Parts: sequence; C-alpha cells; structure tokens
Amino acid sequence: MKKILLGFALSLGLSASVLAAGGPGIPMDKAPNRTNDMAALQNGAKLFVNYCLSCHSAAFMRYNRLRDIGLTDKQIAENLTFTTEKIGDTMKAAIDPKQAKAWFGANPPDLTVIARSRAGKGYTGADYLYTFLRTYYRDEAKPTGWNNMAFPNVGMPNPLWQLQGEQKPVMQKVTSHGHEVEVLKGWEQVKPGTMNQAEFDQNVGDLVAYLQWMGEPAQNTRIRLGVWVMLFLAAFTVVAWRLNASYWKDVK
Repeated sequence: MKKILLGFALSLGLSASVLAAGGPGIPMDKAPNRTNDMAALQNGAKLFVNYCLSCHSAAFMRYNRLRDIGLTDKQIAENLTFTTEKIGDTMKAAIDPKQAKAWFGANPPDLTVIARSRAGKGYTGADYLYTFLRTYYRDEAKPTGWNNMAFPNVGMPNPLWQLQGEQKPVMQKVTSHGHEVEVLKGWEQVKPGTMNQAEFDQNVGDLVAYLQWMGEPAQNTRIRLGVWVMLFLAAFTVVAWRLNASYWKDVK
C-alpha cells in the first residue's frame, strides 16, 4: 500500500512539473476558422515569412506550394522568398542553429505541423497558438524580457511586439477550493504597437490559419472529396439495395 501511495504521489508531482514547465497557464481562446479564406491565408503567409521564418523553419513546406492559396510564382519569388532562395526550396530559417541555441538555450522548433501538435484537452492546436501569440507581456526578470500567460517561462521573446506593442496582465484574486488564487482578468496596454487590438487579433488569426493550412495543405481538398464520396456511397447503397431485392425476389 505504501508503494502504491508513493507512486501516486510521484505521478502527481510529475504532472505538476510538466504543467509548470510549459502547460497552458490560462483557458484557451477559440481561434477563428479561416483555412478556406484565401486572403487570410495569403496575409498569414506574409506574416509567417516576415516574423517567424527568421528563427523557425518549415522544413516540410516548399515555397511553390503557396500556389494552392492563390499566389503566383512571381508573387512568391518577389514577396516571400529571400534573395538566395528558389521557388522550389523548402522554408528554412535564416538564423544559424548554433547562434539560436546560444541565444535561446535551444534551437527553435520547426513549425510545419505546429498547429497539429499543440492540441490539448478541450482545445485545438490553433486555439493554443491563437492564445499564445496574444498573451505575451513584459517581464524584466526573464532573460529575454518577455513572458507568456499561455506558456509561462517561455524562452522565445514576443515576435510580434512591434505590431502589438507592450501590455501587462491585470490579475484578480479569487477563492477556489478554499484557497485564494490569482486569475487573469484582462490586459492593460503599456505601449502601443502599429496595430490596435482588433487589427492585431485579426492578423494573428490569419497567421494561425496559415499555420493550420501548412500542417495539412490538402485538408480542404480531402474534405470536399470526402463529401462527394459519401454522397456517392449513399446513392450506390440505394442502387445496391434495390438490385439485391430484384435478384432475390424470385427466390423468395
């Protein structure tokens, strides 16, 4: 019995340490669904190249695949590739991996399937990214000067701070299960960015939509084909049922 209780205590401790290391610190906001919106995906691709690709690669995505969201090769080459890259190259980060490890403590992860890998209980990977990118705040106690409510003690500084500006969380003390805890009540703008809150949320939604699309570019096509396949099977089921009845009517 002692061994069982000890094992249970250890499992609770491990779970707590995992949450403290990087689990969601707040409830996740619902991300807008824009994976069928070509304009949103194009804006998201632009934001990804300008603000994410300097540190994060998307090594399983080629630039020419952006044709699927309505861009021409000329538009891709002139607006979304660096000078040394070709239209058929994969999206590789501009930063040197050794420098990234020295600055951030680890190489920034590849983002090709990030929207599919960050799902949790009760929320999707898109919800997590949408919340994460909007909940940065200044924290001078951290090496980067930034912290995040969705990912406490995050090692990455706010990549969109010029757009969002600087904000600080407004906390409220509440009683939960007999204990007083602090919960997020809202945000206070400290320094303005180049966008207001509504514009920033709109652009983050576009960026998250692009990250969703990049994780499975053929998803929308697969869904559309799936609908037609199900309709065909439904119609064929009726035909097969009537044909079967016709074959067996004399036997009965």
